[in-house]
Amino acid sequence: MNNPTIRFNFLEPISLVDRTRLKRFTSLLFKKQRKSLAELQYVFCSDAYLLDINRQFLHHDFYTDIITFDLSEKGQPITAEIYISVDRVRDNALNFDSPLKRELHRVIFHGALHLCGFKDKTAKEELEMRKMEDKYLALYERFT
Repeated sequence: MNNPTIRFNFLEPISLVDRTRLKRFTSLLFKKQRKSLAELQYVFCSDAYLLDINRQFLHHDFYTDIITFDLSEKGQPITAEIYISVDRVRDNALNFDSPLKRELHRVIFHGALHLCGFKDKTAKEELEMRKMEDKYLALYERFT
């Protein structure tokens, strides 16, 4: 699909500047990974909101920074929802001594990479995921 729809929805406030550029780059990430994207919704929410989703849909009783739902039909371009806890992103930025903007972009790309097939359940998978996040963060800094 040539013109995927990417939306940012805010249930909790967080500064996300240059949204058009970020949407264009996220579309490029999918193209670089040879994945066809139809529609992607990012929902920025609170820890409590994401914990409820984690309990209800994944049966996990812990906080997380991101949950990705691939809603695609088999053989069709990707349609998905990505929920991001702004509380976790802020905490991670502090814990990793990273600028908030960079940590937010990292999590946005992390969700997209999950949809492209990258996982992070094992140490090896997590290392590969971090490598890909770093790659796309560096590319985004140069993207116009």
